Amino acid sequence: MESTDRIQQMYRDAWSRFATGVTVITTVEPNGNVHGMTASSVTSVSLDPPLVLAVVGEERQSHGLISNTGRFGISILDSSQTDIAKHFATPPESRGHLESSLLGELEQSPVIANAIASMDCSVFAAHPAGDHTVFIGKVEAISVSDGDPLVWFQRQFGVFADGNNG
Repeated sequence: MESTDRIQQMYRDAWSRFATGVTVITTVEPNGNVHGMTASSVTSVSLDPPLVLAVVGEERQSHGLISNTGRFGISILDSSQTDIAKHFATPPESRGHLESSLLGELEQSPVIANAIASMDCSVFAAHPAGDHTVFIGKVEAISVSDGDPLVWFQRQFGVFADGNNG
C-alpha cells in the first residue's frame, strides 16, 4: 500500500492532466469589498432549476464569506484574463491592488468584467466533503459574451487550440 503523501502527490499530478476552464468565484466582504478566488472546481449540475456546483476549501476566506452571505458569483474567464486569474489565485494577504474597472456586478453578486460568462447565484445547498464544501448555487441571473476560454492544464494557464485547421 502506498503512503498517504505519495497518494496525495499522485492525486495532484493526475488532476493536473485534466484540462479545465478557469473561473473566479466572487462574493462580498462585510465592509462591502469584493473578495474572490480562482477556481477550476465548478460545473453545471441541473438545467431545471439552473444549478451550479462550486467546491471551496474550508480554510479559504471565500468559504466563510459564501456561508455568511448565501451568495456568490461565478465568472468564466476569457483567454485575455490570465492576470485576473493569477491575482485571485494569490493569497489575499499577498495580493496587490486590482483595478475596479476589472470588476462588475450582475444582479446581487460581484463578477469579473468582460468574462465570457458570469452567473449570480444563491446558495441552494452546502455539503461538507473532506476539507472542502460543495456549494450548490441556484443561478438567478446570467450573462454570456463572445470570447475564447482561459484554460488550466498541467498547472499552467493556456488557450484552447482548435485542431481543425482546414
